[in-house]
Amino acid sequence: MKDAVALVARVLLALIFVTAGWGKLGAGYAGTQQYMASMGVSGALLPLVIFAELGGGLGVLFGALTRLAAAGLAVFSLLAAMFFHTDFANQMQSIMFMKNLAIAGGLLTLAVHGAGAWSLDAWWQARRK
Repeated sequence: MKDAVALVARVLLALIFVTAGWGKLGAGYAGTQQYMASMGVSGALLPLVIFAELGGGLGVLFGALTRLAAAGLAVFSLLAAMFFHTDFANQMQSIMFMKNLAIAGGLLTLAVHGAGAWSLDAWWQARRK
């Protein structure tokens, strides 16, 4: 049961990053750049954001370099909270801030404990033996 729960946890954590990164490609790119600039963050960083969301999200999803991907996405989530969700007078922004903290907490747990047996990390480890 532990391995199944670890897989479900990885999938649930990864979904937000993969869908967000994917949504920034194509038609969403310019709007995201404008939003970033309106919040004082250079839109030139958007390719790095997309890489972090898609690359890290897929790493967590498939359990590949999971500890690194999870730690990176935890830092990303904390930075996003600090740069984009600190208008605490706005209840929705407060909720988004807390959501990012909760996601970072889940990712840090994954970074510490790893992906579990149903992952590419475990498969690669077994092949090395």
